[in-house]
Amino acid sequence: MSVGFARRMWALDCPTLTVDAVTLMYGLTGKMTIPMPAFLIEHPKGLVLFDTGIHPDAIEDPVAIYGQELADGLGIAGTIDQRVDRQIEALGYKTSDVTHVISSHLHFDHAGGHFLFPNATFYAGQGELAFAHYPAKLGDFCFIPEHVAQYKNWTWREVASQTDLDLFGDGSMIIMSTPGHTPGEVSLKVRLANRTFLLTGDAIHLRAALELEWPFPLDYDTLSAVHSLLRIKRMAESEELSLWINHDPDDWAHYQHAPYCYE
Repeated sequence: MSVGFARRMWALDCPTLTVDAVTLMYGLTGKMTIPMPAFLIEHPKGLVLFDTGIHPDAIEDPVAIYGQELADGLGIAGTIDQRVDRQIEALGYKTSDVTHVISSHLHFDHAGGHFLFPNATFYAGQGELAFAHYPAKLGDFCFIPEHVAQYKNWTWREVASQTDLDLFGDGSMIIMSTPGHTPGEVSLKVRLANRTFLLTGDAIHLRAALELEWPFPLDYDTLSAVHSLLRIKRMAESEELSLWINHDPDDWAHYQHAPYCYE
């Protein structure tokens, strides 16, 4: 296997959700405001997007996209400049330049912008597409049926459960099977010349949960979710990875965002 690196990675500025903190981790109280980032990664063989955030039109009109009940509970805040398409264009790319979209999973706050990239190749963990069409009752509100209906028209590649996929065959971008939050939850390891990141998607929601080794209250499979959390934790320790817990507000404050890029 050749040894390669991704050239650059940007954390795209993002809208936020304000939700009941207890929905993120047992024992919390009050409200918590969390980011919903997407990550753009430039590689010699393609331009890769990890997650696409909420539906971009929901920034201005969440009720039109998600309905009154869901919109009322989300507390979406942001500006139109935080639309994922505008973020990409601000960096000098077109949405049509994106060749690969990796879905950590297909919940509305991670796959809302997928429709902007119909010609990309999409990646998801095994069982995720089927689950999006026929979700369990617990958490089924996280899938938007009319958005899910679009998926059948696109090119999808499934990452087999309990395996990892070397996206470009050079070790620079590894899609890791980390099921539990949903059946097909995946994380992404990105090796740059000067640093290696592990982007957790929703395999972990808060750094406090990582430290306590606690699952998310609405995980589809609690035992698998804890196993995935522990796998990520041990890998980050042994390989000295920069772990980026995507929804954690302290992680978002700690790391730098576009237009800054990691190289």
